[in-house]
Amino acid sequence: MSRSVLLRGWTPLEAPLPARARVAIGFTSRGAKGKAIGECWDNRLSGDGHFEIFIRPDLAYAPDAMPAQIAAILAHELVHAAVGIPAGHGKTFKRVVLGLGLVGPMRATTPGEAFLASVAPILDAAGPLLHARLDTAGETTAPKKQTTRLLKCDCATCGYTVRTARKWLEQAGAPLCPIEGHGPMQHDPLDEDDPEPEA
Repeated sequence: MSRSVLLRGWTPLEAPLPARARVAIGFTSRGAKGKAIGECWDNRLSGDGHFEIFIRPDLAYAPDAMPAQIAAILAHELVHAAVGIPAGHGKTFKRVVLGLGLVGPMRATTPGEAFLASVAPILDAAGPLLHARLDTAGETTAPKKQTTRLLKCDCATCGYTVRTARKWLEQAGAPLCPIEGHGPMQHDPLDEDDPEPEA
């Protein structure tokens, strides 16, 4: 898609698009658990001076509505780049967003009829989005959640308490109380079938 086609709708809005903006499909700064569907980072934070725009990879719109929804999210984030991040969702932002045909609350704009009509030829020319929806409801590549539970061991004589991993109880047995003569500590059975440990 040529820059001139994209700029056509922006010219009368007196909010020029920055010369350097980069768009990526990826999670926003809050990660997969965040709620933001798009995010624009200030060009002063980019190593090469680009506005960095991220659009979530797990959006779940109907396949036929997806291109227009992605375009609306991109337009919203490009407005941030055009008016400057410090403008937030204020008056200048609102003027440009409404001028593009986006509607709804400024923090969560959606495509209005005017936007859909103006973006349709651009989407036809651009072709399909080269990204499939990422299903984040199933498996994950995140680190495994810690499931190890430290088991409590205590001295029957003085009550001294420590916690240790099941692995060490299985491999080395119960720890010894540091007070001389008190011997091995007690602990809960490792499995429900295990007999009570001897004191």
